[in-house]
Amino acid sequence: MESAHYFSAQPAGPFTRKPLTVELAGETRHLQTSSGIFSPDAVDKGTLILLSEVPSPSPRGNLLDIGCGWGPIALTMALKAPHATVHAVDVNERCITLTNENAALLGLGNVTASLPDEVDAGIEFDTIWSNPPIRVGKDELHSLLLTWLPRLAPGGNAWLVVQKNLGADSLQRWLASELDDGFTVSRESTSKSFRILRVRKASQKQL
Repeated sequence: MESAHYFSAQPAGPFTRKPLTVELAGETRHLQTSSGIFSPDAVDKGTLILLSEVPSPSPRGNLLDIGCGWGPIALTMALKAPHATVHAVDVNERCITLTNENAALLGLGNVTASLPDEVDAGIEFDTIWSNPPIRVGKDELHSLLLTWLPRLAPGGNAWLVVQKNLGADSLQRWLASELDDGFTVSRESTSKSFRILRVRKASQKQL
């Protein structure tokens, strides 16, 4: 099920929580979900591929999930990197609430979900994971990625999962053309109908 309103700040319909049981970081987790968000009933295929294909996040520092939904990426990062600080952003206020509540259910004190503008502008991110909202439209998607990817810390990596038929290859070329020479953009793998793209910022010595 995919809601037509999950890009809205305040989705239509009541915010009614319901139980959600999923596997994250190798264990069964009992969480909460609701209507009006992306993939409310399960971990979607793209996110499953991202979580299974990419290396573990930086064990320390600041990590970022762009477009957090009910929290599968942010929660997995926090479970795998308990000494890091995980920032999760979304425009959908229902998603922010659910991610924070699900982090609390798992006892994860290292997750903070918020609106994008609420993240300290001075923070750089050692790892970014995202299943970016391709269907939001090209202009908004490009603006979103150019807001966050340049905030990689030196030596940091961003990992994006993008469906092939929704423009993964053209997005890879566009990122390579838009980001400056301190960044490299590569296709790391293909799984089923999805690409894993990697954006790396050069370490301080290379800049």
